[in-house]
Amino acid sequence: MTEATAPGTASFTVYHCDSWVARLSADEDARIADAVRALMPVAGTPSRTVGGADLVTVPVPMPRALPFAEQARRAAASLKVALGGRPIAAPVVHAHVGLLGGLPALRNMRSDSRLFVTEHATFLDRMLAEPDGRAGYAEVLAACEAFFVVGDPLRAQLAEAFPEHADKLRSIANPIDFATPRAEPVKSLHRWLFVGGLIERKGVGWLLEAFAVCRRQEPALTLTLVGEGELRGRLGERAEELGVADAVTFAGALSPVEALGLMREHDVLVHPSRYETFGVVVVEAAAAGMPVIVTRCGGPEQTLAGIESDAGQLIEVEEDSTAIVAGYEQLRDRFPGGMDLDRARRVLADRFGYQAVARQHHDAWFSSPSADPS
Repeated sequence: MTEATAPGTASFTVYHCDSWVARLSADEDARIADAVRALMPVAGTPSRTVGGADLVTVPVPMPRALPFAEQARRAAASLKVALGGRPIAAPVVHAHVGLLGGLPALRNMRSDSRLFVTEHATFLDRMLAEPDGRAGYAEVLAACEAFFVVGDPLRAQLAEAFPEHADKLRSIANPIDFATPRAEPVKSLHRWLFVGGLIERKGVGWLLEAFAVCRRQEPALTLTLVGEGELRGRLGERAEELGVADAVTFAGALSPVEALGLMREHDVLVHPSRYETFGVVVVEAAAAGMPVIVTRCGGPEQTLAGIESDAGQLIEVEEDSTAIVAGYEQLRDRFPGGMDLDRARRVLADRFGYQAVARQHHDAWFSSPSADPS
């Protein structure tokens, strides 16, 4: 987001509240908080980051399993320390994630600043289920000038929860980098790739089952899983049981640059998630020139609207491997003539490329004659 939107502004500073999560006693928590307050004025020196922006990393000591509202309050307090008690020196403040980013921004901005917020969290329902979380969220919504959501599912959820603020909700997608083309076009669908958390919601268990079924028909198939999560051990054991361990690579957690590099080396992204607010990885795969097999899980059917067949294969969310197997077979049977990956890439760049998303943000941020572009 910073790389897309920072160019074209006079100044752009990112305050990244970085949660340092650990099991802490009350005494340890207090002593660490004292240390952060003492060290932050020295440690909080800005560094230059993407788009010519400045970056200030703000450590937030965080005992495990705190309610969302308390996490937000701690981030607000740590940000205040990093700012030396002074308000954020900008007429435009943009926060990411309504409560965890919005509340710290609201508590540390000038009274005359304009607040904008982007929500893309898949855990929004859990935040709103907490009374304090819901109250904090309502406070942010009341104060902001506009509230951006990355997809219709989130917009509908927030409009239902806060109908009095529905007029502030606007759809602006996550920006995706389309600048780096693939060296060679995809020639087969043998090298499967998954990028995401190894958790139940992502459907990785059913993906492994589907891969084993398809590999019995096509022994050349391989599967690379990028990410970590609670299912890592179980997936490894199941790969052994299915007899496909030699064809499955657990790449672990990789940087975005490394993950995008793998997209340009693999043939098809398989993304059987149970719920997505947007589905960044699906659009990133299309930007990398690879077809996708993705569930209709909320965000992807919106992001791929009108180019579903060109980009790959949409499948239904099912609690088994059937839809994934069928989706792969359908995609394989019409590859490559039954799709147009170049067209999909062009359409998606017009929707979600850096320039398109930056233009929408700048139009909102600087629409007022009194708002200086900084």
